[in-house]
Amino acid sequence: MGAYALTATRTSLPVFAERIFECLPRADQRRWAQAYVQSLLTTSGKKSVRRLAAAISSSPATSQSLHQFVNASPWDWMPVRAELTRWAEQQMTPRAWVLGQAVLRKRGEHSCGVHRRFLPSTGRSVTCQLGVGVFLSSYDQAVPVDWRLLLPGSWTKDPERRVRTRIPDEIGPRSVEQHALDLVDALTAASRTAPLPVVADLEAVGGTSAEALVRGLALRGRDFAVAVPDTLQVAVGRHLRLQPPHGGDGRGLVLAARSLFEFDAGTLTRMESVAPRDGRGRHTTVMSCFVRLPRRGGNGDRIHRTYRLLATRPDSGRRPLQLWLTSLTHARTDTLLALTRTLGQAGHSVREMSDEFGLLDFEGRSYPGWHHHMSLVSAAYAYSRMERRPTGGGERKLVAA
Repeated sequence: MGAYALTATRTSLPVFAERIFECLPRADQRRWAQAYVQSLLTTSGKKSVRRLAAAISSSPATSQSLHQFVNASPWDWMPVRAELTRWAEQQMTPRAWVLGQAVLRKRGEHSCGVHRRFLPSTGRSVTCQLGVGVFLSSYDQAVPVDWRLLLPGSWTKDPERRVRTRIPDEIGPRSVEQHALDLVDALTAASRTAPLPVVADLEAVGGTSAEALVRGLALRGRDFAVAVPDTLQVAVGRHLRLQPPHGGDGRGLVLAARSLFEFDAGTLTRMESVAPRDGRGRHTTVMSCFVRLPRRGGNGDRIHRTYRLLATRPDSGRRPLQLWLTSLTHARTDTLLALTRTLGQAGHSVREMSDEFGLLDFEGRSYPGWHHHMSLVSAAYAYSRMERRPTGGGERKLVAA
């Protein structure tokens, strides 16, 4: 098999692939990793294994080799993702670690992790795999560097399914929030830079407890901006003076988060109209106040810090308030608003990966195959967005080495 490269790049694809896949133990694995990324970058339309193979070779055996490499070859994806993290950190100036998700719709029920799931973001139930990912995000782009596959109990508790899809013995049931915290821990270990604020809205895919995520991040000493539901129970913080509706001084009062803004916004909150960083688009109205999460029993589960609760809404007034809880109590409001918008950058990246890089086109059914595919798609996306310069005709060209 020949080596290939993209034209009009600062770093050739072989150089990029050599670094990202150097950890793979065999030379043939490293060759096929480069070939798979190359074909993802150059194949238009659906990225089936057959079409990917045709983009790099006329040999009928190439399709089977690519399928074997992704679905059956026993290579560890975690060192690949760790190296991708370090490479991306060198190529961009990340401002946040964004926890996002990829909903991979499926027709059948045999692919690992497929289940029926209600998505609050769309108000519909779909048959899908749910990938929870972490992105390095600047204010204008986001790159995925690690993923987890949500496995419901119907998968983790079924021995036949586990064997058929090669789910490792140590993989058990994990909630969306637990996967998110695992991703933060793994990125902390892989990163060569200072930890960045974590941005997340896990309830958009049916996460059950923003509070659990907040407490997990706080116990790790991590700064964050997390979207929270209207019903999150919060208590008066040290900077807040709340006159309860029936008198008293408000000490110990616990309310739903939205009620803090509905009760007496003029007294309780600071209100600002914040312009977009690029100077274009609508201003956003931001109200904020200081709160605490109610204490719970158990020494390891008590959080005593004061947080800042934000309520944001575009000045058009057509969208409902979005509530955010952040540990960055002294940050400028425009900085906090810019951080919350990195969540949209991660969503945009997932859509681009779906439309242009074959995120949804994986044909395998195994647990290792899913992780291999997600690693390779993430590498192809990162390389394209970080290294590709536009050419005169906007065409990608293959060059045989």
